Amino acid sequence: MRRLLPAWTATLTWKSACFIVVMCCSLAVVLGVLVHVQVTRQTVATARDEALGKLHEASLAYEAGEALPPESGIDPQGLPGPLRALAVSGQRGTVVAEDRQGRPVMWAAAPADGRALATSVDYGQSAGTITGLDNAIIGSSVLALGGTLLVGAFAVTRVTRRLHQTATVARRITRGDLDARVGDPRAEDPSRHPDEVSTVAGALDRMAGSLQRKLLSEQRFTADVAHELRTPLTGLQAASELLPEGRPTELVRERVRTMRQLTEDLLEISRLDSGSERVETDLHQLARLARRVVRASGTDTEVVVVRDAHVETDRRRLERVLGNLVANAHKHGRGPVVVTVNGPVVTVRDHGGGYPQYLLDGGPQRFRSGGGGHGLGLTIAVGQAEAIGARLDFRAAAGGGALAVLTLPEPPAPPAS
Repeated sequence: MRRLLPAWTATLTWKSACFIVVMCCSLAVVLGVLVHVQVTRQTVATARDEALGKLHEASLAYEAGEALPPESGIDPQGLPGPLRALAVSGQRGTVVAEDRQGRPVMWAAAPADGRALATSVDYGQSAGTITGLDNAIIGSSVLALGGTLLVGAFAVTRVTRRLHQTATVARRITRGDLDARVGDPRAEDPSRHPDEVSTVAGALDRMAGSLQRKLLSEQRFTADVAHELRTPLTGLQAASELLPEGRPTELVRERVRTMRQLTEDLLEISRLDSGSERVETDLHQLARLARRVVRASGTDTEVVVVRDAHVETDRRRLERVLGNLVANAHKHGRGPVVVTVNGPVVTVRDHGGGYPQYLLDGGPQRFRSGGGGHGLGLTIAVGQAEAIGARLDFRAAAGGGALAVLTLPEPPAPPAS
C-alpha cells in the first residue's frame, strides 16, 4: 500500500494537512451533532407545548359542547395512525408528521369518547429553523476548516522550510563543504527561546565547526610531518648512493625511495586538502595524452580509442590521475590492463580480483589497501580529479576485474556565428 502512494504523501506538510483536516472535521462533526440535537430538542419541545396547549383548549371546548378551535377535530383526516391508536387507547401523545398538503405539522391527540380528539400546529417554521441551523453549521465548519488549513499550512511550511535548509547544509557538509552553516537566528541569539528545529540546526553547526577544526589540525599535522621528513630523507638518499654496490645497498635504496615517494604523496594530499593547488587548464587531445601516460608508465597496457575528444584540463594533474590508475591496476590487479578513451570518458580496467568492497562503497581510504601498499595512489587520483572538475568512479567490471571510470568535463561549445 505504501508503495502505491506518491512520494509527496510522505512529506511533513502533507501529514500535517491530513491531521488538521481530520481533527477539524471530527471537531466540526461533534459540535454540529451536539448543537443540532440540542436545538432540535428545544424546538420540538416548544412545538409540543404549543400543540398540547391547543389540545387542552380543544378538550375544554369539546367537553363544553362548543366549537373546536381551528385545525382541531374528532378523528381528522391526516392524523397519523399510531397517534390515533394511542388516543383511542386512552393516552395523550404528540408526533411530527406531514398534513394533506405535505407541510410538516405537530400533531397532538387525546381520547374523546372512544375516539381521538386531535389538533395540529404548523411545524414548518421550526423545521426551517433547524435546516437553516444545519446549513449554518456546515458552512461555518467549511470556512473554519479552510482558515485552519491556511494558517496551519503557513506555520508548517515555515518549519519545513527550516528543516529543508538544515538538510541542505548537512548534504553540503557531507560533500566536503565544511564552511557550510545553517545560521539559524534562534540558535545564535540567546535572548530568543529555541525550538526543536533551531536546536538541531545549532547542533549541526557545532558539529561542522568541530569537524572542520579536527580536519584542519590533521591536515596541518600531515603537512608538517611530510615537510620534516623530506630533509632527512633527502640526506638519507644521498648517503645511500655512497654505499658499496650489493644486495643490502639495493634494499636500502629501495626503502629510501619508498619513503621518499610516501612523503611526496603525503605532501600532495595535504595540498589537495587545503585547496592551495592552482589549476592551469588548456585544450588537450585525450587519446594522445592517454598514450603518453601509458608510455611513461613502462607497463604493458593497451590503449583503445573508441572516440577521441579534446578536453580543457590541467595536463599534469590528468596525467597524474591516469598514471596512478594504471599503476594501481598493474600492482593490485592482473593483466591485461586496458585504457579506453570514449569521448570525455576514460576507463582503466584490469582482470584481477576487483576493488575491495569498502572502496566500492565509500571510495579509497588513506593507508588502507586491499592488496597491500599505503592506499594513497587512488586517494591522490580522486583528489586530483576533483581539482580539475572531473568525476572518478570505481566499479566492478562485468566478467570480473576492476573498472575505474574518469569522466572529464567537456569544453564549452563555441558561440554560434
